[in-house]
Amino acid sequence: MSIATLVLGESGSGKSTSLRNLDPSQTLLIQCIKKPLPFRTAGWVTRASLQDKGNVIQTDDSATIEKILRGSPHKVVVIDDYQSVMVNELMSRSSEKGFEKFTDIAKSAWNIFQMAGALAPDRRVYILAHTTTDEFGSVRMRTVGKMVDEKIVPESYFTIVLRTEIVNGARQFRTQTNGKDCCKSPIDMFADTFIPNDLAEVDKSVCEFYQINSSTTKETKQ
Repeated sequence: MSIATLVLGESGSGKSTSLRNLDPSQTLLIQCIKKPLPFRTAGWVTRASLQDKGNVIQTDDSATIEKILRGSPHKVVVIDDYQSVMVNELMSRSSEKGFEKFTDIAKSAWNIFQMAGALAPDRRVYILAHTTTDEFGSVRMRTVGKMVDEKIVPESYFTIVLRTEIVNGARQFRTQTNGKDCCKSPIDMFADTFIPNDLAEVDKSVCEFYQINSSTTKETKQ
């Protein structure tokens, strides 16, 4: 059973930036939107096709993402960001009448969330997505509307849900709920409610907690 983590946040709050210290040699990044990374990209190589070499794959097709998750040898896979997969599928089927497309979108998301937690025990999957706030002030993962929300609750498929926040000018991850959001993590996995916005450090904590022998942090020169 692999360890899947959901990372939520508004645009510009630091979701993609949190990848900066992950080791590119052990990490596969699935970019659901084609855009430059927000940090220096030494070691990150975008594939022109699935058959090419590289550790960045750009696709918004849920079936392809599922196939990549199943077949990738990388210990860490990051999907950035999954909400756009649902939006793009909805837009591509906008001319269709009825509600079947919403069921299909929910089923595709369910497949990805199930697969993220069903890989080898030493693998970790980080799924990044945007947030939405309802009329009561509750914050959760943004999907594509109530027709999907009625069928699937994304946060329920994850033991770890982090949320990006800016605290005193610094980008942070919230590790536990504030009563209005869906953040959660196992007891004692993280030392504080707010931790640095760094997926490499998060991955270290995950590996230590679940006793996974792996290193995904870039070596720094002394």
